[in-house]
Parts: sequence; structure tokens; C-alpha cells
Amino acid sequence: MDERIFKWLFDIKMSIDEINEFFHNEEKDFFKYKNNIMLKRAVERNLEIIGEAINPIVTRENAYNDKITNAKSIIGLRNHVIHAYDNISDENIWYILTNHLPKLKIEIENLIQEAE
Repeated sequence: MDERIFKWLFDIKMSIDEINEFFHNEEKDFFKYKNNIMLKRAVERNLEIIGEAINPIVTRENAYNDKITNAKSIIGLRNHVIHAYDNISDENIWYILTNHLPKLKIEIENLIQEAE
């Protein structure tokens, strides 16, 4: 595996771990999330990093489009968060955190394991 791809996979893992750490000591609660602007911005920043790291991975190695579910949607989310920041839906971000991020974490950890 290309060392740069390994680094980007590790960056994705670190961002997912950081998001999960934000909720480490308490139950994930949408209303607490929605009312905590600092938490929302921190989550959004990590989602930006994830999308930014996935983009060169799938550009360099087309095979990763099949190994990372919804890679293009993740990149699209990154673009939305950056360029349409005034139109971000808390509900959509929350749905991604609770439904898609756990699956992505497993996929990324498996890819890192394969590379080691």
C-alpha cells in the first residue's frame, strides 16, 4: 500500500476516534448536540478532515471506491460542510454520526489492518 494512502487512512481513523471521544462519558443525545455549538463545529471539522482524506485515496486507487462505502457521499458531505456551511442540517449530521460513522470506522480499521 502506498504510504500516503496509509497516512490518510490513519487520519480518517483519528478523526472518527476524536468524534467518538466527544461523546465518551455520556450517552449520545441529539438535543445536547444540537444545542452545543462548539461540539457541532468540532464534529463538522472532523467530518471535513474525513472527506478531505478520502478524496485522494479514491482518486489514487479506484479500488477503494468499493472498499469504502459511500466514499463519494463522504466527499460530498465535506464539500457541503465547507461550501454550504450556512445550510447544514443538524439532523443530517446526527444521522451520519449514529448510522454511517460506525460502519466507516470498521471499514477504515480493516483497511489499516490489511496494510500493516
